Amino acid sequence: MKKYSVSDSKLISQYKNGNEEAFELLLTRHKSRIFTSIYLIVKDQYIAEDLLQETFIKVVNTIKNGKYNEEGKFLPWVMRIAHNLSIDHFRKAKRYPTIVMEDGTNVFNTLEFSEESFETQQIRKETHKKLRNLIKELPATQKEVLIMRHYMQMSFQEIADATGVSINTALGRMRYALINLRKKMHKYNIAYDQNIYPK
Repeated sequence: MKKYSVSDSKLISQYKNGNEEAFELLLTRHKSRIFTSIYLIVKDQYIAEDLLQETFIKVVNTIKNGKYNEEGKFLPWVMRIAHNLSIDHFRKAKRYPTIVMEDGTNVFNTLEFSEESFETQQIRKETHKKLRNLIKELPATQKEVLIMRHYMQMSFQEIADATGVSINTALGRMRYALINLRKKMHKYNIAYDQNIYPK
């Protein structure tokens, strides 16, 4: 039990000096909390386990390359890495969500691609690509809540828990994300009414 009184910073110093056991202790100390934060986002045990492993590989590489400088803030730093990897996982999945604007209209009509003509599929894919690029341009906090809500189908309570803010803040960020997205779509003339798709 005495080992638990050793600070994270001390353990990192020991690990830098070649003490592998020090890192094992850090891992044991924080693993369940980090896993929970990932699982809250991805809601899949196997994906969460993979991302946990990826998180610690990134942590090890950063420390071994001498790039770690978050003295005394090890856990928040690791949580941030885990959080970013979880969000990236969904970006790479290239899902096609239905995004509902703040006035209730849908960005996309969610017919399966297989039911559409090749031309319509291409138009839809191209529009989704443009939309993803516009989402990338949103402020980080707005982009995050939009991805969690529409790509990951998380409730606002889950988003609030995962990002450490109140439900009202999460709702506010979502509202501004949609308003900003609508402005960008209007600026680039991207239709979100299914009837406006070119034939």
